[in-house]
Amino acid sequence: MTPVSILFLDHTAKMGGGEIALLNLISALDRARFEPVIVLASDGPLAGKLRDAGVETHVLPLDPSVVEARKDSLGWRSLLRARQAALCIRYAIRLACWARRRGVRVIHANSLKADLYGGLAGRLAGIPTLWHVRDNVDAKYLPPAVAAAFRWLARVVPQVVVANSESTLRVLEASRGQSTAVVYSGTTRVVHDGWAAPAPPPAPPELEGEMATGPIISLVGRIAPWKGQHVFLQAAARVLERFPAARFWIIGAPLFGEHDYERSLHALADALGIAGQVMFWGFREDVPALLERTDILVHASTLGEPFGQVVIEGMAAGKPVIATDGGALPEIVLPGETGLLVRMGDAADMASAVAALLTDPAWAAAMGAAGRRRVQERFTITQTARKVEEVYDQMLARRRDPRRGKGDVENRPGA
Repeated sequence: MTPVSILFLDHTAKMGGGEIALLNLISALDRARFEPVIVLASDGPLAGKLRDAGVETHVLPLDPSVVEARKDSLGWRSLLRARQAALCIRYAIRLACWARRRGVRVIHANSLKADLYGGLAGRLAGIPTLWHVRDNVDAKYLPPAVAAAFRWLARVVPQVVVANSESTLRVLEASRGQSTAVVYSGTTRVVHDGWAAPAPPPAPPELEGEMATGPIISLVGRIAPWKGQHVFLQAAARVLERFPAARFWIIGAPLFGEHDYERSLHALADALGIAGQVMFWGFREDVPALLERTDILVHASTLGEPFGQVVIEGMAAGKPVIATDGGALPEIVLPGETGLLVRMGDAADMASAVAALLTDPAWAAAMGAAGRRRVQERFTITQTARKVEEVYDQMLARRRDPRRGKGDVENRPGA
């Protein structure tokens, strides 16, 4: 049987959360049934990682003014900018022609910008299109005009919308009868019951002078105001009053121009008098090694998180998790069982949760073990890939038999 060609689209090749999830998904697809082909609108680390994984990968450049446009510059007004609109339309036409020549059967768009030009390309080429929505499409995360435009387009352009959580789907406000599915983004780092745990990854050389005897509390993720690193530092100052041996790690880097915010975090640590107890790691390829040496993982988003890939990675590593109570995180963390949920933007609440776990290490360890089991049961990359493949099957079946209704895909596979 010849594998079905699936065209994956992403506007960026920077390694953000959506791109990591895409790489994991493609790596886990059943290649005997589905052949992934990737077209990126810009070059970068993702392209190399995909090629290293043996995936056919192309870079079809889109004008940087479109690729680098920030979310707050999009919306109805940006759609009326003649030059950018023309660039996107020409790009979609090129993509449609390329997809038809390549024999693509399904287009899978992985980012908001890829949704727009990929949706148009799919319509032009007559190829069914799936929008994989990994962002909260609301006025808290996007300008109101952007959110309204995208929600409307999601109802009329793609044949299927896949959301990375129930929270994301609710915010998207899919219309009644819209073909939708929820598929959680699974982790690849799981230690299964009955297997011998792998040896801890080697410690990075930088750790030689950093291996303090006190507990390590880490926050992993892109440096951005809504990710809440400033709240984490404020909480750290409170925790250090009771646990002066504790160390706080911030692992991640700014991706989309948030360098001023990164500088403000260093200034905040100095102002709080905790700079000596805080380490900024920047972007790391060896996050598992740093998680191995972490005692508590904190997720501090000040807006509802669309999913929380880092949270399940921490749980898979057997770490107790403290996360903010918003977005999809309550779908992942079971309070008091696999971690704790705290109020968004509340440094005092976060500090109290950290102190509670530091005070009761046995409780923290039990949470870590329960979190690992929960990931094994619900959030593995194998489960993610099989559920996405089910959606492809339903899309292709509906294309063969147009009488099948839109609701056929509405199976909520992540529930």
